[in-house]
Amino acid sequence: MRYSTTLIGAAVIAAMPVFAQAASIHVTGTGTVAVEPDMAVITLGVSEEHREAGQAMERVSTKVASVLDALELAGIAARDVQTQSISVNPVWNNSATDRKISGFEASNTVAVRVRVLDSLGYVIDRVLDSGANVMHGLSFQLTDDTEVMEEARRAAVKDAMAKAQIYADAAGVPLGAVTAIDETGSARDIGRMDMAMSSLRKEAPVAQGELVVTSTVSMTFDIGTDAGK
Repeated sequence: MRYSTTLIGAAVIAAMPVFAQAASIHVTGTGTVAVEPDMAVITLGVSEEHREAGQAMERVSTKVASVLDALELAGIAARDVQTQSISVNPVWNNSATDRKISGFEASNTVAVRVRVLDSLGYVIDRVLDSGANVMHGLSFQLTDDTEVMEEARRAAVKDAMAKAQIYADAAGVPLGAVTAIDETGSARDIGRMDMAMSSLRKEAPVAQGELVVTSTVSMTFDIGTDAGK
């Protein structure tokens, strides 16, 4: 007996289970926490020019040694002072027809962590008095942001769940279980300030303000089994 291959194929397809993609709700939540900083980082240094490269660096080294001594006297621990860069670069004359090296500029830059914010103005005064003439800026930070980051993440999840519930209510369907959570981003506003040497004044007040820590999560929820009933 012969059987039609077309009929057999149709029977096999009919016997296969049909898998429908489950309906879901996908949302993004953001959590933001504002907190007072407890530490500042200053980037400062010394820059000097001289006809001889060695002399330029020698002047810089002498002044940087004085800056480091001043930081120690101001109560800054050695572990909170780190060299960022040391460089020597040629200085060219401005002649368009006979361009030559007229000297050298040497510089040494260090980053300083100030853990007692009330002493920040005092520390800045001391380094200026000791010979620092380069100030790239300062930033306010947290010594440990673990707890604040956790709080921001919890707030982000709470925000995403509230959004998902709104969408479910608007669509007239029950909100099901969470099927996926992904952290899509986190940010810490370090409160950076650019500071020019010319704008600094003795004992100038510095406002620390607040830092903002943000977390963003992406969450997916099933639509409940009672949907449509």
